[in-house]
Amino acid sequence: MEKLEFVDRRNTNSSKWDGLNRQFGREGLHAMWVADMDFKVPQCVRKALADYVDLGAMGYMAVPESYYEAVINWEKMVHGYEIKRQWMRFSPGVVAAFHWAVRIFTEPGDAVIVNTPVYYPFFHAVTSNGRKLVKSDLVNENGHYSIDFEKFRSDIRANDVKLFILCSPHNPVGRVWTSHELRRLLNICRENGVMVVADEIHHDLIAPGNEFIPALQCGEPGEFDNMVIALSAPSKTFNLAAGQNSIVTIPDEKIRRKWDDFSSAISVNQGNPFGYIAAEAAYRGGRDWYDAIIHQIYHINFNYLRERLAKDLPGAAVSDLQGTYLAWIDMRGVMEPSSVKEAVLEKGKLAVDFGDWFGGEKYNGFVRMNLAAPLEYVKKGADALIASAE
Repeated sequence: MEKLEFVDRRNTNSSKWDGLNRQFGREGLHAMWVADMDFKVPQCVRKALADYVDLGAMGYMAVPESYYEAVINWEKMVHGYEIKRQWMRFSPGVVAAFHWAVRIFTEPGDAVIVNTPVYYPFFHAVTSNGRKLVKSDLVNENGHYSIDFEKFRSDIRANDVKLFILCSPHNPVGRVWTSHELRRLLNICRENGVMVVADEIHHDLIAPGNEFIPALQCGEPGEFDNMVIALSAPSKTFNLAAGQNSIVTIPDEKIRRKWDDFSSAISVNQGNPFGYIAAEAAYRGGRDWYDAIIHQIYHINFNYLRERLAKDLPGAAVSDLQGTYLAWIDMRGVMEPSSVKEAVLEKGKLAVDFGDWFGGEKYNGFVRMNLAAPLEYVKKGADALIASAE
């Protein structure tokens, strides 16, 4: 495996490290919030970008077919998932993509459903575009989350929902949905005429023993092609968020045409050369680095965090991390939910994502901690959580 290289990102205009005062109103916190990594990108990516810079020509770029081939080959190699070149479209980020999808596939005032707690930009994509947000809560059983399918169905019907934004794997609770769960969700949507946008940005980050099932592949071949689009990117897998390059997979021709009409109308049809070059290099040459990241996140960091909190903060419930690199921790067993935020910031000096961000006050007392960092950072984060409860 390629050796992971730590990078200190303080004073580099890092959102995670240099945006603390803007987000939390204070400096000097240990940053484990924004979902990017404190590791350098793979060596093959750095070399490809350096070669491009050395070329010295920064003119307009035609997207090379080799980029699409690299994406297709990666999906087939890692997931056994075969996508076709003509299905692939661009967005400058997965967040941008579900904003676009809300505007393309719904009308002002239409209802859009999400499973809470969930990645909070989902909410903004709905409300900032003048649509009605419907929250359908997941079921929490001692830290394990599942779907209440009957509630999901009734929430759709009661609100005449037009679009479902699926989070798979689920951020922040770390679930990797099974084929059975996905089929039930998609069948409910099909029965009720609901379009599905599957945010699969964390789909490469799967704990050993779990299997990621693409939403477009959870049924018979082509079964859900006319109602599902899937969003992915190299940004989480290889720490390439700065490349602003995401992949929108749309098998259905009519849906693709709607997407193309919208992207043409706003004149955003492709990204920047740096994003494409970095992504292609990562997909072609980054497998050893990827294997190292998987080992670091799940075998080292998560195992340490779970065992350390079980020993020294046993009242905290750590959800099983099946996918993503984001640990979801229920602190309600060690302090009052309303006091968690202030205690973590003031006593622990720790910057994390707080539970209410993911669905409102009912999630007070939860925190989301980013484990894509060296073990020393995770140890410091665990120390901070323990100190916050003292």
